[in-house]
Amino acid sequence: MSNEKTRIKTITYTALFAAISTVLMFWSFPLPFMPPFLKLDLSGVPILLCAFMFGPVPGLMAAAIKNLINAAFSTSGGIGELADFLILGSFAATAALVYRRKHTRRGALIACAAASGVMVVVGMLANRFLLIPFYMQLMPIEKILSMCAAVNPMIGSLNTYVLFGAGPFNLVKALVLSLITFLLYKRLHLLILRESAPVSTPSGQGTDGAHS
Repeated sequence: MSNEKTRIKTITYTALFAAISTVLMFWSFPLPFMPPFLKLDLSGVPILLCAFMFGPVPGLMAAAIKNLINAAFSTSGGIGELADFLILGSFAATAALVYRRKHTRRGALIACAAASGVMVVVGMLANRFLLIPFYMQLMPIEKILSMCAAVNPMIGSLNTYVLFGAGPFNLVKALVLSLITFLLYKRLHLLILRESAPVSTPSGQGTDGAHS
């Protein structure tokens, strides 16, 4: 496939994955024993699929598009969307960079494991320096911590919230996103490759090659 066709395919699928991710972000649910304002959604799955298939930059672009669109409906003044971009963007970019070095099933597992670790760290930092300061403008920190302690008694301070609330939540989220992506990636990638394959001439030979 020519460079121009590859570029068009990448842009098209990046936009498609971003659109799917935008829709998925509207459906979220809380997790047991987690702070009530931390909710799991599956919008990271299309982002991670995009990064695996096309590389870290398209993955970051899909995450940026999704959050720019959702910012129009934001109740956090864009803070939540910024945090989400940093968390999911670092997750997808790390996975893509690691997977690029080893295109195997084992490489994908290592990529997801490395990306999960990065997501936990970035998620903890984003909660500590972006999300909690935002919520503190809406209610006292004591009330936030009491809400968290009601579902997780280990949370009694800002630091314990980061360690026992934000950290485990992002770990669970990373594992869920990785598992779903791992199950979907191969089939979806093969489908895209088939759709991108050249149309055969009567002699049975294609007009150009196809690759991802």
